[in-house]
Amino acid sequence: MGFDMTKLVPSDQAFYGIIPGASSTPVGKVTLPVTFGTRDNYRTESIIFERWRHSRPSTTPYSGDQLSQKFMAIPNHMYLLLKMPAPNEVLSIHGDIQTSHSCETENINTSEAMERSNNQALVT
Repeated sequence: MGFDMTKLVPSDQAFYGIIPGASSTPVGKVTLPVTFGTRDNYRTESIIFERWRHSRPSTTPYSGDQLSQKFMAIPNHMYLLLKMPAPNEVLSIHGDIQTSHSCETENINTSEAMERSNNQALVT
């Protein structure tokens, strides 16, 4: 699924924590509806996502904080479980341990490679 860059609104706020020791400025931001649940029991909220340019475009991790707050979601990291109130009952969203481990490993490898690259640039 592609992303329509024409829907981006300019953003000039820098954020930190993506690249160790450096700030990053988003390409722009977009507000999208996010829905959890089933046809009979669901919640939809509008979330602002900031788009930034990297080796592989991504959204900022701060979108996750906003998502938790808007949905009043309670994460349980040990069980990879997210619970939130909905009109008919509590919604429970279960994560996948293999996917979580794969993403975490990729993030660590990317971060380490970037740090090595930055250190080499400083030495030369």
